[in-house]
Amino acid sequence: MKVSISLLPPLVVLYLLIIVPLSGYMREEPFIEKLGYVPSVPVLKAAAVDQKELVGALLVMKVLMYFGGLIDKQKNELPIPPDYPAMSRMIHGAVQLDPYNMDAYYFGQAILVWDVGKVEIANELLDYGMRYRTWDWYLPYFAGFNHAYFQKDYAGAARYYQLAGKLSGSDLFKNLAGRYLQESGKTALALAYLTAMEKGEKNPAIKKSFHTRILAFKAVRRIEIARDRYRQTNGALPAAVEALVKEGYLSSLPIDPYGGRFYLEPDGRVTTTSKFAFAFLKSAGKKNKVHGER
Repeated sequence: MKVSISLLPPLVVLYLLIIVPLSGYMREEPFIEKLGYVPSVPVLKAAAVDQKELVGALLVMKVLMYFGGLIDKQKNELPIPPDYPAMSRMIHGAVQLDPYNMDAYYFGQAILVWDVGKVEIANELLDYGMRYRTWDWYLPYFAGFNHAYFQKDYAGAARYYQLAGKLSGSDLFKNLAGRYLQESGKTALALAYLTAMEKGEKNPAIKKSFHTRILAFKAVRRIEIARDRYRQTNGALPAAVEALVKEGYLSSLPIDPYGGRFYLEPDGRVTTTSKFAFAFLKSAGKKNKVHGER
């Protein structure tokens, strides 16, 4: 791609504002520890002039590189807690510079929702994107899932799914919330959603994150089915997941890919000690595993 000579000064300024602080930081600390400093959005807007799309893309790329570095090193544990607040600020800054950057919305939905638990912030980001990406059915699809699965706002979910159906020309989204919510519970809805997310994702790190969560939720679904069969036969909930194996409702204990242990809440809900997140490994003379907060 050829770059006009007239664009070189602003491009050089952008490079100095974004890349140089990161390079300086990398000389002092391991890259994965912090996301590094980035100037405020007003400063970047002033420096970007007519190159706002490029700057927005650079911010998203920086977050993807940072998060990808963490994911590549994971083995059921992360070296340190990811700098989620900084990641959120950069993603929001990126869409202010370029509201059409789909990677920003995709990453925000994948990480802000699932790993940070900031569903309302993610919804605000999606609503912002819908004002610009008026043709894109993915954004209302994401928002519809968030309202149904996390917030239990089924009326709100229906509105977003209807919009996704209108934009995509498919009745699937119009019926998705009701069809899955009428089945055995929200795990089925989550699996359908995550499978679609994984299929559409191009970034290997985020795709791997989706795949891991799908494996975890499939294990949950196995336990839910066995639990319901046990309750139907015995008229009561099983005392523990292990009881389902002992009495033949499960062939073996499902494995949590996050490294935790599945168990039943008093009301029968299936959960795990990992909270569906990788543990953090902190070293200060000795290594202690600490489960990450969602």
